[in-house]
Amino acid sequence: MHHSIKETRITMTTTNLIIVDDHELFRIGIQSVIKSRYPDINIVGEAQSGAEFFALLKITPVDIVLLDIALPDTSGVDIARQLKREYPNVKILAISADNSASIIDEMLAIGIDGFISKLNSDPDTLVEAIRSVMQGIEYFGSDISSIIRQIYVAKKKTTQITSEFSEQERRIIECSHEGLSVKLIADRLGISINTVNWHKNNIFHKLGINNSLEMVRFAIKNGIIKAKN
Repeated sequence: MHHSIKETRITMTTTNLIIVDDHELFRIGIQSVIKSRYPDINIVGEAQSGAEFFALLKITPVDIVLLDIALPDTSGVDIARQLKREYPNVKILAISADNSASIIDEMLAIGIDGFISKLNSDPDTLVEAIRSVMQGIEYFGSDISSIIRQIYVAKKKTTQITSEFSEQERRIIECSHEGLSVKLIADRLGISINTVNWHKNNIFHKLGINNSLEMVRFAIKNGIIKAKN
């Protein structure tokens, strides 16, 4: 009796990738490693500016973009924002030497899928990040994750502090922002100078500062009051 043997073929899903980076040596290096070692990742294009990238997007199907933050014509932040608006299905993996908390926080707010550092990432880490993001799992390098934790703790602390301000304290901060003296603040709010000073000292204690300028800066930065036009 003859037995038929069915061949089982394993189909490897291919990921289409575009590299957006203005450093040619970086792009060449990434392409060389990926093409020689990772057949499941198909580099379908590269761009060295935002304009070049969006022109490429119109004609090239892509699953994920490896996006540098610093580009000659625009920032990676602006590109990520436009991508999420116009091409929501394209995954965004940011890679940058600028790992400042402000940049990372802004990119997280946009809703990127991953962020790794150029300073501490090797090709294997990069490919691990690409594969993870394509599986729907966010990927952040260990150093980036550390900064994200710091951002979270700082925001939580700020929220706790700002929620402790009384309405009177907020009014005093606003008056200080207008440049009013303690006497003028007291006159406007109908309270004594001593009461104004008592409230200001309470605010200083909560924020760990010792002057009105730092108080106003904190209030503007954290949306307690609006900056003057």
